[in-house]
Amino acid sequence: MDVAGKVIIVTGAASGIGRGLCLRFAKEGAKAIIAADVNEAGAKAVAKEVKGEAVTCDVRKEADIIRLVKFAEEKFGAVDIFCSNAGIIAIGGYEVDNESWQRIWEINVLAHVFAARAVCPGMIKRGGGAFMITASAAGLLSQIGSLPYSVTKHAAVGLAENLSITYGGQGIQVFALCPQAVDTEMTRDHEGGGVAGVDGLMKPEQLADAVMESFAADEFLILPHKEVKTYMQRKATDYTRWLQGMRRLQERFFTGAPLKK
Repeated sequence: MDVAGKVIIVTGAASGIGRGLCLRFAKEGAKAIIAADVNEAGAKAVAKEVKGEAVTCDVRKEADIIRLVKFAEEKFGAVDIFCSNAGIIAIGGYEVDNESWQRIWEINVLAHVFAARAVCPGMIKRGGGAFMITASAAGLLSQIGSLPYSVTKHAAVGLAENLSITYGGQGIQVFALCPQAVDTEMTRDHEGGGVAGVDGLMKPEQLADAVMESFAADEFLILPHKEVKTYMQRKATDYTRWLQGMRRLQERFFTGAPLKK
């Protein structure tokens, strides 16, 4: 898939991966880029960088996502690519409070459902389009130190898989972006990206290279950190041994101490 001449929406666009994607899409000749974020000032700054449009959008609110898609369709006639990218993390295990669980569930999972509802019917009617969910390697493996992040990112990968199975035959190209540590606000408080940075802390620009490669190859699973594929294979081959290895990794980083929030 070529992004040149395409109308593209990116949520969570004010910084990090979202901003990196917007910059790369502009470089590749996208027709229009709509930078959407709950951070209005950040969205406007990125939109200015890419000569695009900014829309304030709280992805927890389905009405905001419907409004976002409607804006793009009315202004540009269609949405060719929707990058459902916004995401958060909540540190801790089962003790994480219900309010935090609800918030991360809404942002990391339901927002993708809202986006698919809003944009995919139009894409199907027009003969095709692309929908990318920013999940995480945690959705394929796990996130040491965050039960809510692990659960919601697994759900996001499962959502992307089912969308591909259900709508791939109707012209919807679905992609699941699953990086490890990327230099964003989420990793900035953790030296080297924390436990997710065991294979290095990637710049958003490098991640965008992997996205473009997978778009070109129509490759569902986007793995900017190539090592993740090996970890997936190990997990599938011997689940018990993989779990033992993950426990050792947890001990290496946390040694039983309380996790830093």
